[in-house]
Amino acid sequence: MAVIKLTTENFEQEVMQADQPVLVDFYADWCGPCQMMGPVVEEIADEMPDIKVCKLNIDEQIEIAQRFRVMTIPTFMAFKNGESVGKQIGAVPKSALLDLVK
Repeated sequence: MAVIKLTTENFEQEVMQADQPVLVDFYADWCGPCQMMGPVVEEIADEMPDIKVCKLNIDEQIEIAQRFRVMTIPTFMAFKNGESVGKQIGAVPKSALLDLVK
């Protein structure tokens, strides 16, 4: 499944109303560690069809980043049934992200 780009217009539907676990990557284009994690996030999206994988550019969607108190990037958050169930900050191994959404 392709990575979904989040905006204020689709965040509620794609994340809060999702009927499957969601992994959200809060990132910025200028962030080195975020760029490093990009391929890992893509791999998870390709390999795990039961997980919805989304990316949110904090510079473009600052209201959502503030709503979830994202202070450091990359920040990865897992959502289940419309609730945040976990958070991982920084460049981490793929296994840490998979553990986050399981």
